[in-house]
Amino acid sequence: FNTAFAGDVPLGAGMSSSAALESVYAFALNDIWGGNKISLMELARVGQRTEHKYLGCKCGIMDQFASVHGKAGSLMRLDCRSGEFEYFPFHPEGYKLVLVNSQVKHELVGSPYNDRRESCERVAAAIYKHHHMVESLRDADYAMLDEVKNEVSEEDYKRAKYVIGEKDRVLKVCEALEKGDYETVGQMMYATHEGLSKEYEVSCEELDYLNDIAKEAGVTGSRIMGGGFGGCTINLVSEELYDNFVKVVKEKFAAKFGKEPVIIDVVIGDGSRRLC
Repeated sequence: FNTAFAGDVPLGAGMSSSAALESVYAFALNDIWGGNKISLMELARVGQRTEHKYLGCKCGIMDQFASVHGKAGSLMRLDCRSGEFEYFPFHPEGYKLVLVNSQVKHELVGSPYNDRRESCERVAAAIYKHHHMVESLRDADYAMLDEVKNEVSEEDYKRAKYVIGEKDRVLKVCEALEKGDYETVGQMMYATHEGLSKEYEVSCEELDYLNDIAKEAGVTGSRIMGGGFGGCTINLVSEELYDNFVKVVKEKFAAKFGKEPVIIDVVIGDGSRRLC
């Protein structure tokens, strides 16, 4: 078949442009010739296998899953083991969701991304020797991690500490979303960025600086968007602070790095679908 595609998802910005392409093509082929017999989750797994087999990036399934299951006005919590997922309302009245693109190209293939995954697998294996119910870090807690602290490297310990903490933060955010508590959502965003920067070590100077500017400007929440190593921060900004935040972040970032970041206002929409 002959095909053409166009898109406006920035490349190398941590916005899952590769997953978007994989998912929309899988969806289109299934829709046109497959009679929609293949489930959306299987389409997501096809995209993931593409990353594993052809690109050598041992990514999870979150990006592809979001690309096919996305729902306007909603965030999702996915259980990557069972495939179960749940939608949570996202209607932050009085806030804007803003991406700030550092223009540092993010590239997971050939990056230390696979190393992070291997660190987590090593720690999970160490914990499994003591607790056979622990198949992966999602089954572990801080006490189990501390129990094997002397059995793993300091680096692996830090990586695992981030993952266990992030699991708890996800649950807190889901609870906050149900209550419409966006202040807590923002606090968890900052905590996630701190963990990604200092424990998982997938940030960079530019992203950390953008996060610092957001804090100083009174932004409700800010964190790395995507897998790190460059790309964007995602920011939850109250509407009354929006204009000043955009002005300040452009001025300060340009003064430090010699170029302005790109501001992208975000609207959460539906995932892969036929438009006509």
